[in-house]
Amino acid sequence: MFSNSITKLFNTEYPIVQGGMVWVSGYKLAAAVSNAGGLGLIGSGSMYPDMLREHICKCKKATQKPFGVNIPMLYPNIEEIIQIIIEEGVKIVFTSAGNPALWTAYLKENGITVVHVVSSLKFALKAQEAGVDAVVAEGFEAGGHNGREETTTLTLIPMVKEKLKIPLIAAGGISSGKAMLAMFALGAEGVQVGSRFAVSKESSAHIDFKKKVIELKEGETMLDLKEIAPVRMVKNELYEAIVSLKKEHKNVDELKSFLGKRRLKRGMFEGDLKNGMLEIGQVSGFLDKIESAEAIVKDMVCEFIETKKRL
Repeated sequence: MFSNSITKLFNTEYPIVQGGMVWVSGYKLAAAVSNAGGLGLIGSGSMYPDMLREHICKCKKATQKPFGVNIPMLYPNIEEIIQIIIEEGVKIVFTSAGNPALWTAYLKENGITVVHVVSSLKFALKAQEAGVDAVVAEGFEAGGHNGREETTTLTLIPMVKEKLKIPLIAAGGISSGKAMLAMFALGAEGVQVGSRFAVSKESSAHIDFKKKVIELKEGETMLDLKEIAPVRMVKNELYEAIVSLKKEHKNVDELKSFLGKRRLKRGMFEGDLKNGMLEIGQVSGFLDKIESAEAIVKDMVCEFIETKKRL
């Protein structure tokens, strides 16, 4: 049932990808998802090069199944990061937040499967032109950095599918087997899941952050900071302070100065729920428990099958 272009591309049992999220996706989560039959990703965006190498090595010991690394293209140590990935024999790389044309050819020359994350049809076609093997099209429901266009997943997936010739993975607001089936109906052959895995037992996020997320209700996240880089976050005290500063017509430099450089780490990794940035998707209003990565994969697969039979 699940044998398609995505499972064949990654050599996985299921076409379920765990998002490579900063401060969340360490080797424990990536290995757990891969062991459960999906594709686990290590999020390199919050790791220094040596730390990434350590996580890759530990992941290789924790699973014999395929896993990958997510690389934000704007990473300051991008060349060193890519060299580590090649040296350690990682075979799958997801790139995001930048131009895929810069590194795709080099990665593929080194035997690496490359997938790029986009938020619009325009960038999906640019990624295809750059030679990537597949595209993740992410609607604005997703947590973290997102597109300025605010295109929803329901609109984005069929729009991209109509023009794209390479495999398509859907992301943004997907946390269940039912949502996965809906994405398949729209033309995707795989899904990338972030928020639900972010609050899993194996996630490296702080337990207070996980508890906060499963308490969230509808409408308690917001896409903001388009002046700097659009990001979906929880409406906490930090968010309210950002809104106030914008009402005072503070410019981009003043906003950047207020945010500083450690807000995300303080919120998601250290558990400062008031002054830290808490990135999570709209689907958080649907999440109500902290469970293992294996349980998440199994639940999604079973619900997908049961819903398909019912329909």
